[in-house]
Amino acid sequence: MQPHDKLFTPGPVEVSPKTWVAFSRPMISHRGDDFKNLYRAIHPGLQKLFNTKQPVFLSTSSAWGVMEASIRNLVNRGVLNCMCGAFSDKWFDVAKRCGKNAEPLQIDWGKHIDHKAVDRHLATGKFDTVTLVHNETSTGVMNPLGEICRVLAKHPDVALILDTVSSFSGVKIEMDALGIDVMLTGAQKALALPPGFSLFSVSEKGFARAEKIANRGFYFDFLEFKKQQTEWMTPSTPSIAHIHAVQSKLDEIFTEGLEARFDRHVRTNALVHDWVRHSGFDFFAEEGYRSKTLTCVKNNRRIDVLKLARDLRSKHRLVIDPGYGKIQGKTFRLSNMGDETEETISHLLACLDDVL
Repeated sequence: MQPHDKLFTPGPVEVSPKTWVAFSRPMISHRGDDFKNLYRAIHPGLQKLFNTKQPVFLSTSSAWGVMEASIRNLVNRGVLNCMCGAFSDKWFDVAKRCGKNAEPLQIDWGKHIDHKAVDRHLATGKFDTVTLVHNETSTGVMNPLGEICRVLAKHPDVALILDTVSSFSGVKIEMDALGIDVMLTGAQKALALPPGFSLFSVSEKGFARAEKIANRGFYFDFLEFKKQQTEWMTPSTPSIAHIHAVQSKLDEIFTEGLEARFDRHVRTNALVHDWVRHSGFDFFAEEGYRSKTLTCVKNNRRIDVLKLARDLRSKHRLVIDPGYGKIQGKTFRLSNMGDETEETISHLLACLDDVL
């Protein structure tokens, strides 16, 4: 691979030479047996990653495509948007643009979604759907999924749509056991694939709800995905290169072992957290609810974050994110997701010390 600036941004993340080799495999027809055999081959591994017996779908889109699709396919009476950062906040806007009755459960950035607040809102009976971002990438908050899912279990008529974009394959998420109705993720975060591709799965409850929704559209119609998947096909032309890369990545993941992969993310995350403390910085996300795949560092030292990022790139060819949206400059984000190891994260931190 040619020398290049290495990404430690929380998506897209660095893509390995092995993955790029898989990405450049010879083209096959997406309506032939070669494609069906490819989809059939990767499906059991995807189900294992999702912890589901449901079909797993391949979407040639960013995760936002599936996020909007989830609104269009599931929301009828009203949707409660749990909002605690840039991406969860955006879901409220998406729901309104889709013409749905949407209400915010707005929490300050850096704080977590409280399951008791979710329970209070659902008790009103106004909602048949909840949207939740598991790992809010903009703030580094990981919401308490187990507690929130226990609340949802008390409201069986309410569907849960879960964004796992920056946590999927970095931490364990049990779709079926938790009662998640739509679980979606993107390719460019912990899966360490090039952007532009998404994976998702839908519960039986989710499909039953979709059957009652009139205007689901076509490209993202969940029932169309389900119908095509029974024949090991996709509703529209897929990015075959991405699917070859998924196959390669699944081989890597299961060779390493899922538990070992989750443990590696815990260890690399801990290295970053130790550095934050020793460097005199603070965390933007509240204690007890911090992501295991990225760290949002509070700029309490009031350094020039944009200069830090520029110096790191020019001197060491490493790229970090100088904060997202309204907290740019007030924070910066360090990713440990994907293929990163203790060695690569230690190198990043040493280079940060050097430019600081």
